[in-house]
Amino acid sequence: MNRTFTLVFLLITLFAPTQALAYGTGYVTYPLMPEKRIVSTEFTGIASNGGGIGLQGRFTQKLNEKMILDAGMGIAGGERDSRFFVGADYELFPDYMEQPRFSTKVTFTNAKEFDVRRNIFTIAPTVSKGFSFWGNEAYPFFSLPFGVNLNGDNKTYETQMNANLGITGNLPFEGYRNLMGTVETTIDIKDSFTAFFVGISYPLY
Repeated sequence: MNRTFTLVFLLITLFAPTQALAYGTGYVTYPLMPEKRIVSTEFTGIASNGGGIGLQGRFTQKLNEKMILDAGMGIAGGERDSRFFVGADYELFPDYMEQPRFSTKVTFTNAKEFDVRRNIFTIAPTVSKGFSFWGNEAYPFFSLPFGVNLNGDNKTYETQMNANLGITGNLPFEGYRNLMGTVETTIDIKDSFTAFFVGISYPLY
């Protein structure tokens, strides 16, 4: 019963037809098996100008040994009130022995921010590594997204950059170890925003 409720809640969040927003690195650094799919819900808090709190949904699927796709949308307050995204992460080097995982994630975002419609193309070099914390495996990660933000109203553009730092892993609670969680923070470097995210995901078989 608990699992059914969790799945229904996540699906409602993911496909909510209201104002949309999606942020963060998500679960692309987690070592999913090929063709594995997960759906997740995340609490979002934007602390910089135009910020607000809300929820977002994310669907993630590993296509093969190298490629992971994700897409999402959600609801939130503040001036960044309408957004959806689709992204693809390609693994360059795997997490193997002492070597961390290196990948590059490319994302397209369509957003309404401060009453302006924008198309944002982002590329994010990402590094992650699995560690054991008190007997539980978890995967800290760091990414440095760089993007081009195109203003659809006046046909201008600007560049933006932020730093993302977070960790993913299975929940360390008996009866819920099939669920995955993530905690992430985003720090504004140039014309971006500062925020934090806390999420939980459910596997789809």
